[in-house]
Amino acid sequence: MRVARERAEVALSPHARERVARSRAMVEQLVREGRAVYGITTGVGELAGVRISPEQSAVLQVNIVRSHSAGVGEPFPEEVVRAIMLLRAHTLALGYSGVREDILVILLQMLNRGLHPVIPSQGSVGASGDLAPLAHLALALIGEGEVVVAGRRMPSRDALAGAGISPALLMAKEGVALINGTQAMTAIGALAVFDARWLATSADISGGMSFEALRGLPDALDPLLQRVRPHPGQEASAGNLRRLIAGSEILAEPRKNGKVQDAYALRCMPQVHGASRDAIAYAGTVVEVEMNAATDNPLIFSDEGRVISGGNFHGQPVAIAMDLLAIAAAELASIAERRIERLVNPHLSGLPAFLTADGGLHSGLMLAQYTAAALVSENKVLSHPASVDSIPTSANQEDHVSMGTIAARKAAQVVLHAQQAVGIELICAAQALEFHRPAQPGAGTRRAYESVRDGVPRLENDRVLADDLARGAELVISGRLIARVEDSIGRLA
Repeated sequence: MRVARERAEVALSPHARERVARSRAMVEQLVREGRAVYGITTGVGELAGVRISPEQSAVLQVNIVRSHSAGVGEPFPEEVVRAIMLLRAHTLALGYSGVREDILVILLQMLNRGLHPVIPSQGSVGASGDLAPLAHLALALIGEGEVVVAGRRMPSRDALAGAGISPALLMAKEGVALINGTQAMTAIGALAVFDARWLATSADISGGMSFEALRGLPDALDPLLQRVRPHPGQEASAGNLRRLIAGSEILAEPRKNGKVQDAYALRCMPQVHGASRDAIAYAGTVVEVEMNAATDNPLIFSDEGRVISGGNFHGQPVAIAMDLLAIAAAELASIAERRIERLVNPHLSGLPAFLTADGGLHSGLMLAQYTAAALVSENKVLSHPASVDSIPTSANQEDHVSMGTIAARKAAQVVLHAQQAVGIELICAAQALEFHRPAQPGAGTRRAYESVRDGVPRLENDRVLADDLARGAELVISGRLIARVEDSIGRLA
């Protein structure tokens, strides 16, 4: 996150330099000996049976980069490109790819100086990893293609010259090493997992506010219930909710409706939020393994004196994790929308219709629920798994592909929609709490309410809701909501 979003600088460690040098020495020996090694002295994919002479090796590597630069669609945003650059450098620095240190130095110089390759977001099936996206990254390294510098798109060669960086001159193995791997899907996935973790905690906060506004029964959050079904996420969510509503004057008042149970959107909040938390945790584990993995092909094991051609580039682990992440985030949005509906529906809430004191003349927060419903409905489409699909490529040599980058892109979009839905719940729950005055909410939910009110005043008369909803989403996306609440009640799970 520091590199992708805050532009922290990156350096190559002495230990990494040693690993890279040993790996490269072995590649050069293979070329001298003329041994048949995939992607070094042979073509790639279906063309792996074609031998390449040492004199043609450098040409082969450039040709591979050019021919694989076949992406389409909108370019990835800067933070994704920076994450891809970092992860690509990291996997090469592990010392299993056989590149020269010069290649890594150029890549890190571009990253540190803000030269961001234009990488189209579509075109990867996640088979030999992210061939097309990574080829566009490599294209910029050799002074071809385009980069974005300080928001301006320009030819890579001009940007490199302006920064005093010489384009990379690829040699044996280096083109293949640059384009094989899962760094595009993993970069998107890492950002999405990070955001989803904040999302889960933010959903507990907005859900806690709704729980109070709808005067939920705290028994549903009792530690005894969680103890006999000890899923980690469920216990964490229930614990957060108990701390958020602790000391609530609203919940201390007797209930007038005589109900002994609440609707599932309140009563089952720990179970639903908790399941999403556990799924997010699994996705995070997969992403962290993948971030630190060698996913090139072939891999150079210099200590053992072996070159092994295998399938570490296959994106299936990330693909399945990203499909699960999308489902987990979609469910957080889905149950939040149900709480929003209960807040604005006078037949369910006991509060004024659409949370306005002058209904009829004013529509209040009626359309806030519409927007949440639209986001949730779109998430249902996006949550259809990509990882169960496969279309063979490379003349049926690559006969099972992961679609991992599609899964990651979808997951990131679902997380954003869920952040927006939780932001809408914050706006609605804060408005609902107004009608319980002078009774005060709990310490945590009161701080959350104050965070909303810092940018969104109480709704007295109809106004443009889009601005309010954007501010609610920004509280979630930026992490400011969590930070403010934790200042009051300590760290949340």
